[in-house]
Amino acid sequence: MTYPMTSYPEPRYTGEGGEVSARLRAADAPPDLTYQSGNRVHYLATGASTDGKFGLYRWDFGAQPSGPAPHFHRTIAESFFILAGTVRLFNGEKWVDATAGDYLYVPEGGIHAFRNESGQEASMLILFAPGGPREQYFETLAALAGQPDTEETRAARERNSLMHDNFWVSYD
Repeated sequence: MTYPMTSYPEPRYTGEGGEVSARLRAADAPPDLTYQSGNRVHYLATGASTDGKFGLYRWDFGAQPSGPAPHFHRTIAESFFILAGTVRLFNGEKWVDATAGDYLYVPEGGIHAFRNESGQEASMLILFAPGGPREQYFETLAALAGQPDTEETRAARERNSLMHDNFWVSYD
């Protein structure tokens, strides 16, 4: 049988016998970041741990409504996979109530957003490719949460967004 030619990237590993290099994160590992809203973020694979190939995060929403407004990224694609509950996903045109098994891919420049408005806990995976330092972005947001809305905190949020490739858009 003849198989069609496939297109793979150039090899990144050139050894002959493989190596022991896999990393396991147990399901019961504590979250790496907890927001005042009750959201918990698990850093499953950071850009630093994957040599910049991707970043993978489990985002566990608390019952309190939360999530970012519509925005886009210039340098990274983002994917969402719903594990449990209901998460509202914005695909650039409309909001969709996504449930377990639903998936949304957003290429660079694609307008998107996500929210938990169900009043119940929910969980999803977020994948960024390539893997930028999203942890710094998430941690700064958590530190600024609950701070008074002052010129200083607004400027800090804007700096955080610009440093981490978040560009906000207006949507009615």
